[in-house]
Amino acid sequence: MVLRLTGRLARRRGPVGDRCPIDRTLQIVGSRSAFLLLREALYGTTRFDDLVRLTGFTEAVAAKRLKELVDHGLLERRPYQEPGQRTRHEYVLTDRGHDLMPALLALAQWGRTHSPRKDGGPTPLHDGCEAEVRVVMQCAAGHPVVEDELVLTS
Repeated sequence: MVLRLTGRLARRRGPVGDRCPIDRTLQIVGSRSAFLLLREALYGTTRFDDLVRLTGFTEAVAAKRLKELVDHGLLERRPYQEPGQRTRHEYVLTDRGHDLMPALLALAQWGRTHSPRKDGGPTPLHDGCEAEVRVVMQCAAGHPVVEDELVLTS
């Protein structure tokens, strides 16, 4: 089945459910706490206490969501030990976790455009030229794609 989008999502018959990659992704990372913990991991925060402090979540909420993100392979727990301290764990992005960066950047880009604030948080910049990094739609061949040119296949 081929579905041509014409400016709006076309209506389908019946629920798509688990066949939809958006639904499957949201089943894994579809909570505010998951996204914000992943955001902090992308920014380089790895230690539990820092993740709790920077997200504002309780330790119980952060621990539960971090366990889920580890179970789904987005984060990896790694032991570390400060001199004279007990062994603790840090949370490091896996390749699967890094693959979510464009989605997180797209959400941040949307928020800066459609829900701006004076203290809107960091803007991602290209280290090579310091221009703002933007998420764009393009096909695998590198051509820009606009919404009216999308075709969905099943």
